[in-house]
Amino acid sequence: MSDKIKLLQGDITQIPVEAMVNAANSSLLGGGGVDGAIHRAGGKSILEECRAIRARQGGCKEGDAVITGAGNLPARYVIHTVGPVWNGGQNGEPDLLRSAYHRCFDLIDEHKIKSVSFPNISTGIYRFPKTLAAEIAFEAISARLHEAVEQVNIVCFEQESYAIWHNLLQQRG
Repeated sequence: MSDKIKLLQGDITQIPVEAMVNAANSSLLGGGGVDGAIHRAGGKSILEECRAIRARQGGCKEGDAVITGAGNLPARYVIHTVGPVWNGGQNGEPDLLRSAYHRCFDLIDEHKIKSVSFPNISTGIYRFPKTLAAEIAFEAISARLHEAVEQVNIVCFEQESYAIWHNLLQQRG
């Protein structure tokens, strides 16, 4: 099934797909990195939907995910997931990251999404070790990949993450 996993380097907001995953923060109000880029490129409709979710449920917890429309992005949906901040790995961070990917797939299944792009969740300002994050992501995606999902893009903005994923897919793909 790993032939459905495609590794790309570039800007996730420029890649046409049915759903793109946002490495969000719990406020859902945008921020830096991927989160800021998705909010800027998608426009105010995404922020308005995120505010409605906040009003209804108070944001999004670590390890969870919510879905909105994609505004001006080349996608139908944005799945906002909150990965953990790395604090040494003894505070459940790997399980929370795994949960974030699984919650994304719950929404992928619920909305019958066939193509999705994932960024490297928690590896930027949240400082999750990039190799460990890629291993957890690969295992979670592989476990949830099924016939209805036609393509999963792993979109790396920078070369270091791309190289980590390239090596991982060579070993396990």
